[in-house]
Amino acid sequence: MRNDRLRVWIEGTIFAALAIVLSLIPTNIGTGFTISLGMIPLTLFAFRHGFAAASASGFLWGILHFLMGTASILHPLQGFIEYFIAFAFVGFAGIVMRPLRRAFNDNKRVKQYQFIIIGTTLGTIGRFFWHFIAGYYFWGSYAPEGMNPLWYSFIANGGSALVTGIATSIVLVIMSKTTPGLFLTNHKK
Repeated sequence: MRNDRLRVWIEGTIFAALAIVLSLIPTNIGTGFTISLGMIPLTLFAFRHGFAAASASGFLWGILHFLMGTASILHPLQGFIEYFIAFAFVGFAGIVMRPLRRAFNDNKRVKQYQFIIIGTTLGTIGRFFWHFIAGYYFWGSYAPEGMNPLWYSFIANGGSALVTGIATSIVLVIMSKTTPGLFLTNHKK
């Protein structure tokens, strides 16, 4: 049991490191829209180990932004919300871990795809909700003249969430077809 927990922590650290490396790839779409490629490994980790482990790994991913010098900080509270809380909320993808595992064990492809999309959506909404909150309160002054800061944050963060969620879902569905073993672990949950 202790070795299983240690293995999950080590794996979570590796997935967080992979997420930060993928975050360094430029994926800007115009101004303000970004595809967050780091969501792919973190969402996969959530599917493998569930909410708690993925939240810890996402929290570490947020810390790595600080250590890599890629964090954009206007205010300490904004930094805390956007890098610690928001990235930890990717763990919500892990809510579907058990039904997704059953779908893989029963070889039900359509159910696999459904749970991958549902889990990805939960993790993406969980993360970008906090970016939206910080966007409104801290980045709202950067809204174009005459634009409501609420709409500015919704459009910027909602657009990024949408393209990130779609990209993550597509990649993970393809991975489920080509390497389904990546979605499963050797230990029981």
